[in-house]
Amino acid sequence: MKFLMILALMAMAAVSLSAADLAGTWKGSMETQMGASEVVLTIQPGAGLAGRVRAGEFEAAIEKGRVDGDKIAFEMNIEHGKVRYEGTVAGDEMKLNVTGTQGDKYVLVCKRQK
Repeated sequence: MKFLMILALMAMAAVSLSAADLAGTWKGSMETQMGASEVVLTIQPGAGLAGRVRAGEFEAAIEKGRVDGDKIAFEMNIEHGKVRYEGTVAGDEMKLNVTGTQGDKYVLVCKRQK
């Protein structure tokens, strides 16, 4: 019985992501009303989800970053307002739903750069 409990805890720990697991550069693109927009996420190593987002011509710090299991969420604040990112991470791929400053919705898939 103890063995099964230890095995279950180990499995849960393996599935759980932390911000440190996401450190690095992630690149992707999304289709917007102005065409394709390249996005680069640079996530810093450390306990919290921190770094920078470059989306097209805009660049800003990651704000309100959180990681919960395989779920990730953060915002960037640009001159036109807040852009929200929410989604999941599996290995070296991030699938994000992006809500633009005017409420427009986009899909962004980023890959970790090696």
